Amino acid sequence: MHIIKETNLVKRTGANLKFIDTQSISKTTYADMIVEYLSHIGVDVVFGVPGGAIEPFLNALARSERRGGPKLVVARHECGAAFMADGYYRETGKLGVVCATTGPGTTNLITGVSSALAEKIPMLVITAQTPLPKFGKRALQESSCTAIDTVGMFRYCSQFNTLVSHADQLESKLISAIMAAYRVPHGPAHISIPSDVLRTPTNIRSHIHADLLIQEFPSIDSTTIEALCEKLAKVDGIAIYIGQGVGKAQRQVMQFIELTGAGFVTGPAGKGWVNEMHPHYHGVYGFAGHASAKELLQDPKVDLIIAIGAELEELGTSGWTDDLLNSKLVHIDSTVEHFTRSPMANLHVLGDISSIFSRLIKQVQTARKWGRKWTSLKINAERNAFGGYVPVEAEEKCFSAQVPIKPQRLMYMLSKKLPEQTRVFIDAGNAWAWTIHYLMTKNNEGNCYYGMGFGSMAWSIGAAIGSCMANRKAPTLCIVGDGSYLMAAQEITVAAQHHLPIVFLVLNDSALGMVLHGQRLGEQESIGWELNKIDFSVMAQSMGVSSVVIDSAESLNNVDLNKLFNRTGPTLLDVRIDREEIPPMSDRIKGLAVNTSATPGG
Repeated sequence: MHIIKETNLVKRTGANLKFIDTQSISKTTYADMIVEYLSHIGVDVVFGVPGGAIEPFLNALARSERRGGPKLVVARHECGAAFMADGYYRETGKLGVVCATTGPGTTNLITGVSSALAEKIPMLVITAQTPLPKFGKRALQESSCTAIDTVGMFRYCSQFNTLVSHADQLESKLISAIMAAYRVPHGPAHISIPSDVLRTPTNIRSHIHADLLIQEFPSIDSTTIEALCEKLAKVDGIAIYIGQGVGKAQRQVMQFIELTGAGFVTGPAGKGWVNEMHPHYHGVYGFAGHASAKELLQDPKVDLIIAIGAELEELGTSGWTDDLLNSKLVHIDSTVEHFTRSPMANLHVLGDISSIFSRLIKQVQTARKWGRKWTSLKINAERNAFGGYVPVEAEEKCFSAQVPIKPQRLMYMLSKKLPEQTRVFIDAGNAWAWTIHYLMTKNNEGNCYYGMGFGSMAWSIGAAIGSCMANRKAPTLCIVGDGSYLMAAQEITVAAQHHLPIVFLVLNDSALGMVLHGQRLGEQESIGWELNKIDFSVMAQSMGVSSVVIDSAESLNNVDLNKLFNRTGPTLLDVRIDREEIPPMSDRIKGLAVNTSATPGG
């Protein structure tokens, strides 16, 4: 069997484009064609769970793997597979691809795909259908429009969604799906394909430039940039709010901060893009944030607040308070939809953030040559235990030797011991609160990941696996609560099967901690938070995974993270933490109190 050959293979740089010549196709199926498209846009892994209807696609992946092309990685649950595709994109910048069989295989994907939509992750979601002639006949796991309509379900959690009803539609719909996933804002694209279409032979003759499918189209609004430059000429004190969407523009943003003397804060999910030891860093604003961040935004010396790459969601704004959202605000973003949450801003600047700040830096440098200066807004604080300047709550507990282990002590240890380029995936719940407030590093490459868009429990487990699958050499840490871990503990066997050196750190306190403390702080009924005591170390060993129980300050100090990251397989750290320690989440509870029907810690 001859597969599409690449007649002009070059690296993807600038105008140099991979060229797909399909003239040589012979006796290939449409499933093979999909795999070849994935190969030519750089995808080398597809995550999924097998099933009867998706088998033709898996056959194509098997043939592909033998040639050194894209291969299948089997998750233990389809939702976990989607989380893995999410993590794969975060590490590589390549399209995350996930596949599932028809019926429950497809419906199991919905939470993972919804999370990708909320997180703006470009993802290709390939699901199967029973053969077309069986539609409407109640075939096993039928999910056509006449049964359990899975395409209808995905309408609400994807930005492209289609059923292939004829083989001749497949190529054009596949192209549309890939391009839609990379449209700004990014997101998942779903294509549902009957199994008889997947196995249909094809002799498609066409050619495309593969890179054109995944290119982004940066825009820039010169008029609003000029308006912002005029504002910069009139103000003295500048505060910067850095959101998750700043991306690789963080280098230009930091240069702008150092040229203007601006003080800066981050949202919870934006902290991975900054050096938290910088003297102009005032901490995290929003959920589990720092008092010094609030103080900067309230400082009368601040004339202008610039929010960058910020969705301005509840957790990133302390419940949409006017510390950030006021008439001093200029909002810079690449996504128009984000501006709907900053109507009080005095200026919206839309476009590629790197391009915008390159223009601003030139303007500021010119102004500085003529003697222009701005107010320096360094943080006015002594160095903290972590080496930075942001005051943290109950800092003395970072050195506590009490048993159970104080979460503050754990985060202090991680801050000191983690290799600089560690990829850290942090799960929903108390893991958010403890890491946002206390985990402080110099790493500013965006390697600290929070799935806060949808807040899916167990997201970090799959995402860490997907990331490490793409880059085994990068240290990878998953921090997950025991409640979240119990939802998807079986996915650790994927890491074991593929010998991935991931460290899974379980915060073991036999509780759904965010629920427990949310109810206490919100003076609600105490219900539903208690878990039974589990030895996660023994559980991991039963799955063939090395594990360590950490139940004292001494055992915590003895952890050699570098050694664990250099193993040939995963390690589980069962860390017994003090569940009575109150996480820094009181602002979240105050926000929930506005609506008394809300469930704290939900």
